Amino acid sequence: MINKVVDVVPLGLIAIATVASLPLSAGEAPPEPDTYRMENYRAPTPQTLAGARVLTTSEAEIEWRNGAVFVDVLPRPPKPESLPEGTIWREPPRPNIPGSIWLPDTGYGELAPSIEDYLRTGLARAIDGGSSKTLVIYCLKDCWMSWNAAKRAISFGYSNVAWYPEGTDGWGSAGLGLENSEPEPRRGQAR
Repeated sequence: MINKVVDVVPLGLIAIATVASLPLSAGEAPPEPDTYRMENYRAPTPQTLAGARVLTTSEAEIEWRNGAVFVDVLPRPPKPESLPEGTIWREPPRPNIPGSIWLPDTGYGELAPSIEDYLRTGLARAIDGGSSKTLVIYCLKDCWMSWNAAKRAISFGYSNVAWYPEGTDGWGSAGLGLENSEPEPRRGQAR
């Protein structure tokens, strides 16, 4: 819900009235917030991200062909609580843009210090000293996780950040290949 200004025309006089909490129209993008998104992560995203380029699928493909670093931030699926005792849990595969690194759980609005460190370390390792490389951050369409993570990368000092809001949904819909990936290990965790 956002506030909108609408024209009210009583008896031929024009007045401005504020109408609070009008829902977004279908297909309407919300405005870019000043802070990180803290809830309802699977919802329409803004069309902008200050400090980052916003990529279409064709632009993302060009960046991919030119050697940009692609980072997926989609969270790992949780283990179902209702599994019978002794059931072996195998996470479903994550189809990803080829060559991407997957840093799950790093797109929430607020991060525990260990997860923020995981993101910082993962981005530094992905860039591998190539500060001029484009860093493309994504997850799924209509997912604030990638918006938050790209905003956070900018706050870390990365200057060549691109946000790909269509993510693997847009990539796959365009007929571009996806490959299953594993998350990057966290400190003290083996692959």
